[in-house]
Amino acid sequence: MVRSQAMKETTIAGLAREGGVGVETVRYYQRRGLLGTPQRTGGVGLAGGIRRYGEDDIRRLRFIRTAQTAGFTLDQISELLALDASEDRHRANVLARERIVALDAKIAELSAARASLLRLADACGSTSNGPCPIITAFDLE
Repeated sequence: MVRSQAMKETTIAGLAREGGVGVETVRYYQRRGLLGTPQRTGGVGLAGGIRRYGEDDIRRLRFIRTAQTAGFTLDQISELLALDASEDRHRANVLARERIVALDAKIAELSAARASLLRLADACGSTSNGPCPIITAFDLE
C-alpha cells in the first residue's frame, strides 16, 4: 500500500479509535491478513520506531467493521477484500445474496420469538391468578 506524504497518519491506537475497535482487535485482523502491518519508522532495531497507519488502513478497518455488522464472517470479508482487488462483481453479488438469505432466516426466527414473547407478556398481564405464563414457559421441568 503506497502512502503519500499528504495523507493523515496515525498510530495503532489511533487506527483502533477511528475504526471503533480495540488495539487487540486491530492486531487480530493483522494476524488474519485482513489489515496490513506497516514497517516501523523513526527508530532503529526492535525497540525503535512506531508503525504508522494511513487513511487507506482506516477505510479498510471501517469496511471490515461494516461488513461484520452486515453479518459477514471474517473469512467472507477476506474474500470480499480480495474480490475488490480483482473486481469480481459476480462473486461479491453471490456472497451478498447468501447473506441476505441468512438474514431473512434470522429475521423470521426473531419475529417468531417476538410473537411468542408478546403472547406470553399479554397472558401474564391479563391476570394475576396462578403462575406467570412467562415463567412457566421457560420452566425446564
